[in-house]
Amino acid sequence: MARTKAGSAPDSTRVALGLRQNLAQFVLLVAVNALVGGTLGQERTVLPLLAGQVFHLDLYTSALTYILAFGLSKAAMNYFAGTLSDRYGRKPVLVTGWLVAVPVPLMLILGPSWGWIVAANVFLGISQGLTWSTAVIMKMDLTGPKQRGLAMGLNEAAGYLGVAVTALATGYIASAYGLRPGPFLLGAAYIALGLGLSVLTIRETHHHAKTEASQHVSAHKSADAGLTTGRVFTLTSFKDRSLSAASQAGLVNNLNDGLAWGLFPVLFVSSGLNLNQVGILAAVYPAVWGAGQLFTGAASDRWGRKWFVVTGMIVQAAGLAIVAAAHSFGPWLTAAVLLGIGTAMVYPALLAAIGDVAHPTWRARSVGIYRLWRDGGFAIGALLSGLLADLYGIPAAIATVAALTAASGLVVAVRMRGNDHITG
Repeated sequence: MARTKAGSAPDSTRVALGLRQNLAQFVLLVAVNALVGGTLGQERTVLPLLAGQVFHLDLYTSALTYILAFGLSKAAMNYFAGTLSDRYGRKPVLVTGWLVAVPVPLMLILGPSWGWIVAANVFLGISQGLTWSTAVIMKMDLTGPKQRGLAMGLNEAAGYLGVAVTALATGYIASAYGLRPGPFLLGAAYIALGLGLSVLTIRETHHHAKTEASQHVSAHKSADAGLTTGRVFTLTSFKDRSLSAASQAGLVNNLNDGLAWGLFPVLFVSSGLNLNQVGILAAVYPAVWGAGQLFTGAASDRWGRKWFVVTGMIVQAAGLAIVAAAHSFGPWLTAAVLLGIGTAMVYPALLAAIGDVAHPTWRARSVGIYRLWRDGGFAIGALLSGLLADLYGIPAAIATVAALTAASGLVVAVRMRGNDHITG
């Protein structure tokens, strides 16, 4: 068995690509990503309320600093996760991500000032960037090109169902036992379990990517194997039509998710909803998002990525517009379902589109750069929505982001090629 910088790699002739051939490891990685999502979900219902009720932050911009810190740190780590996993292997990056998360629940429970909460979200962002990006890359490695949409759908479904279940659970825990410490003890349990599974059961997958590279037929002329990281960044961000269209759509998608995370609970509570109702609304959006991806990822393998993305962005925009206009639980529940459906259409299709176009030898870097832009949307969304909410109110902030989301879908319609999902 040959040894490489990326870990132990068996003879490539004995490495099989495909979901069925690697089912046990794939299922374990799905479970790990559900725990990654749950670690994020511990904050979705509780932290916006903690900002106002415990730390007495009045301005929305100040209250949303934790999302800004999370978005910037996660975006940066997404970029480095791809490069590090190519250099040192996927598993060491995954384990490191879990280790970084260890202090987060304690900081959220014991933090005496808002600065501690912001610092905890820096650690959480680093952890999420390393763990979630690596889980994506490892599933792409295992499945190969023909089931990439299905793989991304299962990956993102697990992660966001983890977010949803935990957002719902923490809403109930907070209503019964208070905002601290109960909700964050659940996050601590997730971190312990995720770290244990990653250390003891997950195996290295870099050699699967090398096997695919040896069999790869380029999706287009730019997809040669010898690109520098700078060239990969330029292609993914600006020059390649499909890669850059996916990157901007990912950024806008998470911009509106950052808005939903930071301002929706505040809007709902200020309109008279109780914590249980807020928890339900905070959970329905990622639950529909997560469950929907079980179908949309595989469907994009059959029908292509482009129009799933375009339609999904328009549906998200409609959901946001309803949130901005409504004043009660029923319409907001409908809007949460629409947001979930739209995001389910977009999320796995965008990731799979990156995997379709990028060559296997630089795919991990391209995924990392895409996720840099996508999760940078959290930071931009926190700043933009906070400033607009301070100046014009929460409904105006939500309406503005709805318009941006619709415009992003139109960019994809014009710019993304329609046949990049047809791979070898």
